[in-house]
Amino acid sequence: MRNQLARLLLGLGLVAAFMAHAAGWLRLPLIERLEAIAYDTRLRLTMPGGLDPRIVIVDIDERSLQAEGRWPWPRDRVAKLVDELFDRYQASVVGFDIVFAEPDDSSGLGRLEALAQAELRGVPGFESLLRELRPRLEHDRQLAARLEGRPVVLGYYFSAQGSSAGDKPLRIGALPAPVIAPGTFAGRGIRFTRWEGYGANLPALQQAAKSAGHFNQLADADGVARRVPMLAEYSGAYYESLSLAMMRLLLGSPPVEPGYPSSSALSRGYAGLEWLNVGPLRIPVDEQVSAYVPYRGGRGSFPYVSATDVLSGKADPAVLSRRIVLVGTSAPGLFDLRSTPVDPIYPGVEIHANLIAGMLDGSIRQRPPYVMGAEFLLLAVLGIGLVAALARLSPLRSSLLAAGALILLVALDAVVWRWGQLILPIASGVVLVLLLFAANMAWGFFVEARGKRQITGLFGQYVPPELVDEMARHPDRFSMEGESREMTVLFSDVRGFTSISEGLDPRELSRLMNEFLSPLTRVIHGHRGTIDKYMGDAIMAFWGAPLDDPDHAAHAVEAALEMQRTLSARQADFAARGWPPIRIGVGLNTGRMSVGNMGSDIRVAYTVMGDAVNLASRLEGITKEYGADIIVSESVCQAAPGFVYMELDRVRVKGKDTPVAIFEPLGRRGEVDRSLLDPLSLFQRALEHFRSQNWDMAEVQLLNLHKRFPERRLYSLYLERIEAFRIAPPPPGWDGVCTFTTK
Repeated sequence: MRNQLARLLLGLGLVAAFMAHAAGWLRLPLIERLEAIAYDTRLRLTMPGGLDPRIVIVDIDERSLQAEGRWPWPRDRVAKLVDELFDRYQASVVGFDIVFAEPDDSSGLGRLEALAQAELRGVPGFESLLRELRPRLEHDRQLAARLEGRPVVLGYYFSAQGSSAGDKPLRIGALPAPVIAPGTFAGRGIRFTRWEGYGANLPALQQAAKSAGHFNQLADADGVARRVPMLAEYSGAYYESLSLAMMRLLLGSPPVEPGYPSSSALSRGYAGLEWLNVGPLRIPVDEQVSAYVPYRGGRGSFPYVSATDVLSGKADPAVLSRRIVLVGTSAPGLFDLRSTPVDPIYPGVEIHANLIAGMLDGSIRQRPPYVMGAEFLLLAVLGIGLVAALARLSPLRSSLLAAGALILLVALDAVVWRWGQLILPIASGVVLVLLLFAANMAWGFFVEARGKRQITGLFGQYVPPELVDEMARHPDRFSMEGESREMTVLFSDVRGFTSISEGLDPRELSRLMNEFLSPLTRVIHGHRGTIDKYMGDAIMAFWGAPLDDPDHAAHAVEAALEMQRTLSARQADFAARGWPPIRIGVGLNTGRMSVGNMGSDIRVAYTVMGDAVNLASRLEGITKEYGADIIVSESVCQAAPGFVYMELDRVRVKGKDTPVAIFEPLGRRGEVDRSLLDPLSLFQRALEHFRSQNWDMAEVQLLNLHKRFPERRLYSLYLERIEAFRIAPPPPGWDGVCTFTTK
């Protein structure tokens, strides 16, 4: 009965997690990815294909760039392009998937005007000639004149931030008038895409054009463009997309009217915006007022005409006459290529073409806001029913029931997709059925003898066998899921390993590595440490996980001291083998860090991460600067007070603004030799004089220490600093902190 209850609770927990995902309370990235794959698959299987001649893309392609010059072209060339499209080719409406945000200074007019005010000021005839030339050199004004009175829609974009992190949002150019005024949707809680900045067209061009629309697309978590916001919110007002603006202009500029469900009992209290009415068109939108792009096929589903052929009059008039024209680019260097469900490299301009075609055909599929509620109810009914049934059925009948549920889900989704033009989530239901079935079938396996097998499999490569046995007695207390803990981390690295490795052949180097890494690993394991990883000649280890260890800092310090003693004892053996002496530097830090399985879907490792981990690595890196075998942080001293520590310095390591005090552990209290305690107090007094900038007194103390212990790098380091500060005194307010700019 107990096992049965646990199985039911497991199943209900899965159902609850999927329901929470459907309601938006819990994010399950795997389900989102599978849902995207399912949507893309359905889309590709049902695309009509073929070429749609109603919409033509005038392409600023590589051939155009070779013929007309690099982009951006002078605006008089763009003006000629507009003339050709309307005068020669009789286009119905032209939309630019391009923004003209900066003034065109390619004509040299600015330089001529500067000359008129300087070197050529007063030169007879120059000013009159400049007045005569100015209309031909004002390219922006020429383009504005060509746009005036013509059915042209300009493009622009919204942005969330400035040109770099921390900048204020960019606001360039002039926005068109919003299609829906501020306050229209007050109190409805509709999730419009909201933007803080924009890059729009020059005011003169915007005023001359009939309309403008944004060309922002919504890239999903996988970076694929499946949707375009039909309305985007900026500063409380609502602006239309490029495709919607072109359709409105084609229809005579009818207003955009929000579409809500009728006030029936089913929809009472439901404020979701489900569609937009634009004249005779009804455009379905989702909860973000975005439309799913009804891709017709792969790249090239619409006629492409090279822009240079339009400019030179070589384009086929039959292709462009009375057509909807989008001017955009497929040239890779102009960065308007997108990842889409139908092609990983797809011209952004063709996305707008697909949307316009979908509006004309009424083929835009709908995913209204109520789909979230429908998915929630479906998962509840299906999940709870399966949990109750699978727990009572035999394996064969459970298999048949799960297979039937999957077939029903897929068939229902296919019918709704094909004939209802609705996008219903399918991945969550399918995965839930499979997970419930798998959990039900495998329950016995996970219950029987899972304890030690699980713990050994998870942690055997990290911790010593005796700890694995201890953990196996209570396996439910341990997991590899990420969590935050107060722990101690250790980094060790061989001094001068590069020169050592250069002096040995690969086979001898491998033997040397094994001979010093193996005993050090045994030391770490002997003090209840967990090996994180080996990084060439370096070791990373931590204390406090997976087993709780209240004395993790003390165990880590003891391990570091024993590592040095063990390595010293091995030096004679190394010399007998013809190997060079090996010395290591060790850095320790205690603090809160994240521990658990981390990595990618290809490889994961049980490891620690966080600022406290980085500090330990930096401390190891500066051991050679102070000639110290071990350096620990102040937090280690506080967590392990049973040791004698010698304060070395206060430092600001690379990557941290806050200074930290660093110490060298000498041994356990009561066990440290008197010969080490005497210089400890002398150096402490020298350090106090140094920080108070009493250079003479500090130097006297340090010189005495240096004479007694000439091999100690620490004393000569401070003598060098005093000499340097006498030449270049520290600035006012100096805090005595040494800043390291390298790792």
